[in-house]
Amino acid sequence: MREEINFEEIKSFFGETLETYGTTPLGANWNSETSQELRFEQLVKICDRTRPFSIIDYGCGYGALINFLTVRGYTFTYTGYDLLESMVETAQELFKDRANCAFTTRLDELQTSDYVVSSGIFNIRFQYPQDIWTEYLLETLHKMNDFSSKGFSFNMLTRYSDADHMRPHLYYADPCFLFDYCKTHFARNVALLHDYDLYDFTILVKKLL
Repeated sequence: MREEINFEEIKSFFGETLETYGTTPLGANWNSETSQELRFEQLVKICDRTRPFSIIDYGCGYGALINFLTVRGYTFTYTGYDLLESMVETAQELFKDRANCAFTTRLDELQTSDYVVSSGIFNIRFQYPQDIWTEYLLETLHKMNDFSSKGFSFNMLTRYSDADHMRPHLYYADPCFLFDYCKTHFARNVALLHDYDLYDFTILVKKLL
């Protein structure tokens, strides 16, 4: 029987970062606004900005993606999903005046959207072995696929990171394995972005309509 992921441990970790740093990139365990936005730029390449779209932010934190999309002129309907109740409550308060935005901690409340994006939710694997975390990752990608009609995107820390920057509690993925997995299981049109000068990569899965 597979070892189960303790989501309460994950929620406790991010609850502490939110309490300590508030609604800042550090509060979502990112080291700067610049790196956070650079990752967003890669993820939203899945979206067709020429027309309105619906989007699920899978692991939304306090909803930072909303301001990113708004400032850049996207027209969208947004649903943020996060495990952590305090993150969702914070996001609901921040964006209470946004009629196009909703948040939930429940997967069964999500409805299929044009796109699903996810930033950084797989990076910290705590004490779990590599194979257990990989299985959890792949299960989550299948959920993201199921909730998206036009495509989904996600980012991961890369196994090509410099050795002296790698940390034992973080999960470093093989971009070639995930590219092949997505091509094999989800769509013919898959892009691997590994050229934006961070220690991670982004994969875009584009569905044919």
